[in-house]
Amino acid sequence: MLPREFPPWKTVFHYFRAWRLDGTWAKMNRALRRRLREKLGRDPEPSAGIVDAQSAKTTGVGGEQRGFDGGKKIRGRKRHLLVDTEGLVVEARVHSARIPDQDGIRRLLEPAHSRLPRLSYICGSMRALPRPGQGVGGAGARRGGRGRKPLPEAYPREDLAGVGKGVVQGGAAYGSQQVAYASELREPAARRGVLERTFAWISHNRRMAKDHERLCATGEAFIYVAMTRLMVRRLARA
Repeated sequence: MLPREFPPWKTVFHYFRAWRLDGTWAKMNRALRRRLREKLGRDPEPSAGIVDAQSAKTTGVGGEQRGFDGGKKIRGRKRHLLVDTEGLVVEARVHSARIPDQDGIRRLLEPAHSRLPRLSYICGSMRALPRPGQGVGGAGARRGGRGRKPLPEAYPREDLAGVGKGVVQGGAAYGSQQVAYASELREPAARRGVLERTFAWISHNRRMAKDHERLCATGEAFIYVAMTRLMVRRLARA
């Protein structure tokens, strides 16, 4: 169902698959995000991020890692995103909807921390991240999560405006970084909708309204494709 001006679908799919396997889509997203942040007068690499998940229904197409999200009553997959304070995607992971949010965020952040040397603040809802002293939490703790690296602690949902304020109550070591949390801030929730807006941007692409893919990696690639499209249009206007 490609437009007529496109090459044959087999050719298009070949390059899409090749770029997914060698990480080109993720690298393209990273390069464009850095360039757009520079255009906005920001440092190319973010020092603060926001994490959350979106549960997406799947279609009748078979495939790996599908499950039921009991909280949202959706059968399908979860899209876990880490975005900067502009709402631009930094990292994306797609997996079964039955994965608890805490475990999903661990899968999202652990491979990424070496690529994000400036990331010092991570915030999310109380549902998504454990509170101070809770460790990994969720099913991961019940399965014997001893010895795992502690996750960054959470900003309560109403405190997301505290990102970048430098006011912290404590911190949790995460890899080689010290990730701060602020559980006592009481400021307007100015950044509460940043990640929800990113999910809306992604869902504007028809392919992303549901999860149509057999492979989770393909779903991740389409997230990067959707954000690449958005960032290219913004850079063209700059």
